[in-house]
Amino acid sequence: MFNFSRFGFLAALLALSGAAHAVEFISVSSAHATLYDAPSAKGKKLFVVNRYMPFEVVVNLDLWVKVRDRTGGLYWIEKRDISFKRYVFAVAPLIEVRKQPEFAAPRAYQVRQQVALELLEDSGTGWLKVRHQDGDIGYVSSKDVWGS
Repeated sequence: MFNFSRFGFLAALLALSGAAHAVEFISVSSAHATLYDAPSAKGKKLFVVNRYMPFEVVVNLDLWVKVRDRTGGLYWIEKRDISFKRYVFAVAPLIEVRKQPEFAAPRAYQVRQQVALELLEDSGTGWLKVRHQDGDIGYVSSKDVWGS
């Protein structure tokens, strides 16, 4: 006899295991990297991006990685041009980086749109601890950046 309650439990576990999969991000490690439309240097060159640009990993092959940018665009990048060191990208015109992870905290510094910040820690509370290229450390709202 088939036990439907056991089957339902197993189906729920499988569904939850897919939902628990974390999104993986990479960043560009070389000074300039080319994005392609296919996983081949013979593919069409679409864009050149700068160091620290974050991307979401979609497919990971031996020599190539298919990535998604913040607009949802899909591209291929050579694995030699990426790093698993995490950066976030400022999407708001001007971002307040705070001294503590709260809106009422004093401002540590500001960054303009399209500035990359090294992600040091994700508190899980909507605040990210980041480091500017100058070495200054502070906290940004995860809503103001992309790549986390």
